Amino acid sequence: MPREVRERQMLDAAVEVFARRGYRAASMDEIAELAGASKPLVYLYLNSKEDLFGACVRREAEALKASVRAAIEPDASADDRLWHGLRAFFTHTAEHPDGWAVLSCQARTNGEPAAPVVDELRQEMVGLVTRLIAATAAEGADGDGSAALAGHEASGLAHALVGAAESLAGWANTRTGAVPSAKETAATLMNVAWVGLENLRAGRRWTTHAARP
Repeated sequence: MPREVRERQMLDAAVEVFARRGYRAASMDEIAELAGASKPLVYLYLNSKEDLFGACVRREAEALKASVRAAIEPDASADDRLWHGLRAFFTHTAEHPDGWAVLSCQARTNGEPAAPVVDELRQEMVGLVTRLIAATAAEGADGDGSAALAGHEASGLAHALVGAAESLAGWANTRTGAVPSAKETAATLMNVAWVGLENLRAGRRWTTHAARP
């Protein structure tokens, strides 16, 4: 069997075991058995449990980024780009629940070398959404630029939106009752985000009432 095929089988097995057991409780014996390989062969190919975990995190992060990038048409309107990006994100996380569990839970709680990979993934997603939000506001700006956003506003909104997407993906993937489709989950977030962005495009902002402390 070609090495790349064998390694893919090992990584598939490892992602499943890490998602189910957690990094610390995961056993290299169980991973090897699930992959249909000997434990010495797993160590030969992937060196150690820590290296294997890092390889899983990197692979899952790259796959998620590739799915989102591929879904966004550069020449589409800002709302279409945001919609297709969100839909791709929720589609991927729904189709790869073990991979998402490794990225969203295990990698964040087990430090080096996985956590920096997830941080890089999140920063790329935040950067993408920041640009889309800024473009959305700019599309609705009138001559006096009233709808334009300050850099920190676009960045703050992007962080909030990405955090909400991560939370929604976890919610959708762990429901025991009716499971919403990726399209429905994306629409839930889009309805919240776009209503606010439409107001920003029109130059309408929330302000406190004079009587409110």
